[in-house]
Amino acid sequence: MTRKLFLTGSGETAVQSTLSRRTLLGGGLALTAAALSGCQTMELVGLPDQPDLPGEDFDYASAYAALPDGDYTWPAINYKKFDQKYWRQVVEYDSRQKPGTIIVDPYDNFLYWTLSRKQALRYGIGVGRAGFAWSGDAKVRVKRVHPIWRPPREMIARRPSLERYWEKGFPAGLRNPLGARAMDLWQGATDTLYRVHGTNQPNSIGKSVSSGCIRMWQQDVIDLFNRVPLRTDVIVLTEEQSQKNKPAEG
Repeated sequence: MTRKLFLTGSGETAVQSTLSRRTLLGGGLALTAAALSGCQTMELVGLPDQPDLPGEDFDYASAYAALPDGDYTWPAINYKKFDQKYWRQVVEYDSRQKPGTIIVDPYDNFLYWTLSRKQALRYGIGVGRAGFAWSGDAKVRVKRVHPIWRPPREMIARRPSLERYWEKGFPAGLRNPLGARAMDLWQGATDTLYRVHGTNQPNSIGKSVSSGCIRMWQQDVIDLFNRVPLRTDVIVLTEEQSQKNKPAEG
């Protein structure tokens, strides 16, 4: 019997006795010796009922098509005009971190969600000025669907017209700078003010931009949001660490 092992938001482990053929064939996770010998044990991390991992037969046209999401429909991504390295994909990635850790490399424009010590699910990101302002270890403490956006005071100082959004925030929707989802990173009881979030500027993926933290395509941030539980460990690399952690291209 095949098994999925999931880490729940409380840190407990839940077992689900199913495994899709697509996930198995997609090469998303390394098979153990037991699996190859007939026991077929495969370990996955993350929330139950998460999407299949992208494999060789992954349908990118569907993955990046217009996405209905409650009151909104996020526009399709013209993904073919971007370097394929920024498409959502499983890659070889050597890491000492436990599976289920988010590693943000703002200097190489990638976010990794570790699947094992040797593989990760990689997403392309755009990095705003705030994305270079902080590095270190944190946890996903808050996950927000259709978040409101409140501009920081230093941005309001540069653009006084944004003052009107300070009290109640910029409403959720297609024009919201945080996009479809936001994941807020905390260290203990302290909000780092570092966010992983969507963007209404899809052309900013793979680039350094003037504002924001870690931007993802709306379809990708929803995909990540549906995989990671609260209290997921997050590591934001320094420039020196980024140079030491250059992965094999996938």
